Amino acid sequence: METKMIEGGHNNAMTALEALIIGHSPAAQHLREMIRRVARSNASVMLCGPSGSGKELVARAIHDEGVRSGKPFAAINCGAIPGELIESELFGHEKGSFTGATARRLGHFEASEGGTIFLDEIGDMRFDMQVKLLRVLEDRTIVRVGSSEVRGVDVRVISATHQDLDSAIADGKFREDLFFRLGVVVLQVPSLASRVEDIPALIRHFQRKMPGEAKCRFEDAAMALLMQHRWPGNVRELRNFVERASVLHGGETLGADDVAMLLNPTAAFAPRYAAPISFVPTPTGLEESAAPAAAHGKAPAPGRPIDLKREIETIELEQIHVALDLADGIISEAARLLTLKRTTLIEKMRKYGVHQQAA
Repeated sequence: METKMIEGGHNNAMTALEALIIGHSPAAQHLREMIRRVARSNASVMLCGPSGSGKELVARAIHDEGVRSGKPFAAINCGAIPGELIESELFGHEKGSFTGATARRLGHFEASEGGTIFLDEIGDMRFDMQVKLLRVLEDRTIVRVGSSEVRGVDVRVISATHQDLDSAIADGKFREDLFFRLGVVVLQVPSLASRVEDIPALIRHFQRKMPGEAKCRFEDAAMALLMQHRWPGNVRELRNFVERASVLHGGETLGADDVAMLLNPTAAFAPRYAAPISFVPTPTGLEESAAPAAAHGKAPAPGRPIDLKREIETIELEQIHVALDLADGIISEAARLLTLKRTTLIEKMRKYGVHQQAA
């Protein structure tokens, strides 16, 4: 069987944009063309697409291709900042304006003067903050927390979300007027599943900075399996897969069975004889597709009790770790994968002592 080597290479003809947006699929080529077009203006851009598809990378590419390329680029995850601090993070504050404000601090808008500010997960922004952001976009001015002085700002705003904002607007959770201000241009970032032909190039890209002994080879059947995978975590999941493969199988030639194990983050670190645990979200979020005892190979023995509560908690904990890995630590995305509310997932993480930065 022919074995293909996936390793780093260098193409001197590659443009800066091609170096950022990897691949030559129709979806990747269309995305690069749209980036070139929107980069020529200062219009606000909203990036829509699934989590992990590379929206921040697209935002940076728009910045780098435009006239603001030599100015600051700031990326802020609106879902990762506590609601009570986001105003200070964006607009700054004066000394003594609230407990802990021991000195004057510039917000991201002032610090990004002349450049671009990228507001990721804009759908998670509190409703009252949406009003203040709208005022900034309309007037191009900000007011620091604890101050009454109005300051002009010259910043291009690019935002992103994986949420359905039409539904959020209909439910009264997102302002329609803010959506129109943010989405002068709406750009769809494709999922990895819609550009699977780019997977070999993306693997080469992720392996480029790895030492030779850490790079893996993939048999044809293994690569075919990668291109058949659903990739719910998109490019982020593929990057994690490549890193996991380099840690566990650096320098080896991987077959389809190896790839199947590596695509399951829990099973990849388990002994080969252990039954892999499949991540199958259900309406309640954390149940397995098989019975809990059977999933762990612990069928009830005659006359011997099983601690069902403990078994279920073990499954919950494993699925939480799997979801966080797929979501690259982003709690809101992990909660979506588990079909849980974000607050419910945080409560369960506290229960099991899972320490993860809130996002």
